[in-house]
Amino acid sequence: MAYLTDRKRVSGLGSAHGGTAQHWTMTVTSVALLILTPFFLGIIGSALGSEHADVIATLGKPVPALIVAAYLVVGAHHLRYGMQTLLEDYTHGLTKKVSIIATTIICYGLAAGGLVALMQIAL
Repeated sequence: MAYLTDRKRVSGLGSAHGGTAQHWTMTVTSVALLILTPFFLGIIGSALGSEHADVIATLGKPVPALIVAAYLVVGAHHLRYGMQTLLEDYTHGLTKKVSIIATTIICYGLAAGGLVALMQIAL
């Protein structure tokens, strides 16, 4: 009888040999988004309808800026893995490869654009 953990038993199994890592990444980012979303909505919700100076003052503080930045990065990472899973399941061949590359560029490009915008506001 082998004394292996559940994770060790499934690591490397399946046709892609990487489903466990992708599943754990999606699980961790889901939990992180579950925690970050109420804070993000509270910050952005309070800024909606406010004057420009008030929004800059709110996002100029370190904690709200850090929460918004973390939400952007974790959300883009989660989106990227979710789209990759979808594309792997429903596309094939060269279309799959090009779609995954394009989706990765778009997701991280959106995160980078959001972080640049946030830095311009916060600094």
